[in-house]
Amino acid sequence: MTTRRGFLAGLTAAAFVPNVSWADAGSPAFLGAAKESSGGYALFGLDENAQIIFRVPLPARGHAAAVHPTRPEAVGFARRPGTFAVVIDCVTGKVMHRLQTPEGRHFMGHGVFVDGGDTLLTPENNYGARKGVLGIWDRTRGYVRVGEVETGGIGPHDVKQRADGSLVVANGGIFTHPDHGEGRDKLNIDTMVASLAYLSRDYEIEEIVTLDAPLRQNSIRHLALGPDGQVAFAMQWEGDRDLSVPLLGLHRRGARPVLAQAPMGEQGRMKNYAGSVAFSGNGREVAITSPKGGLMQRFDTEGQYLGAIVRADICGLAPRGDGWLGSDGLGGMMEIGQGMRPLNLAQGLMWDNHLVSLAAMV
Repeated sequence: MTTRRGFLAGLTAAAFVPNVSWADAGSPAFLGAAKESSGGYALFGLDENAQIIFRVPLPARGHAAAVHPTRPEAVGFARRPGTFAVVIDCVTGKVMHRLQTPEGRHFMGHGVFVDGGDTLLTPENNYGARKGVLGIWDRTRGYVRVGEVETGGIGPHDVKQRADGSLVVANGGIFTHPDHGEGRDKLNIDTMVASLAYLSRDYEIEEIVTLDAPLRQNSIRHLALGPDGQVAFAMQWEGDRDLSVPLLGLHRRGARPVLAQAPMGEQGRMKNYAGSVAFSGNGREVAITSPKGGLMQRFDTEGQYLGAIVRADICGLAPRGDGWLGSDGLGGMMEIGQGMRPLNLAQGLMWDNHLVSLAAMV
């Protein structure tokens, strides 16, 4: 097993490169992937008002992006279960590297830079061993893959680095295999167990958090970090469709998760599916979106329901100002707080599931 200590000991000095920054790429505030009217796909950089700054083509449908903390580089990931990721120079628009998973692995659509940007971590499915792993890629050597570590669950989907350098992973619990229906068939729903996994800076598993047995089929998919270290997680229910279950969880290390739920009528409108989760820009609220329900729900950080915003096919969500920036599958970008205000409508674009905020990096 690769450890952070062993990996860092083997790092080589990076070759000299020009001192460029996100300012050289137009100081984007957000990144988002979209399908274009031509049928192609691209990754877009957006300013604070959701106006498009740059566009970089993608080889297939994108999902989310990992953003380098200082240099204008982004890694665009294929939608699960893809085996490609592209490292993009957001100044020139060129693809610098193409990452390919090893045999028996596939990406899950997300990733994160750590070690000041020297290391890229990618949640992956090891479908031969039925285990989730984080792939470890050394950016200083041209994104060479140098190892992997287990995540303590099946189907890791999202990963975030916490302020102290430790990690939290969303283990969705769902096993897939490329030989079964384009690799998206869910093969273990009857036995699935989703979890949150906390890993140390050295990639050692420190804590595994699961839901109570009646909710074990609530797949933990996406993560957001609050300003005080609180973890919010969005879920997608794989159990009895006649039930209406919580789709937002809030967690602090060492405690049981708090499950947040709207009143019954409002909860049912989410269609048992939360696509994205984000804290508000002021850190006082957290929200989840449902493109299936055309709804965004707002909660306070204790899990109390505050209200909803109706928007067809809304999914992407990121902190902006005191509230959020939202996106939909019809090309729309919205400023969201107590209400909603349109910012931009990009005709012909279908924004994908996620928006990535760069506000703290540019």
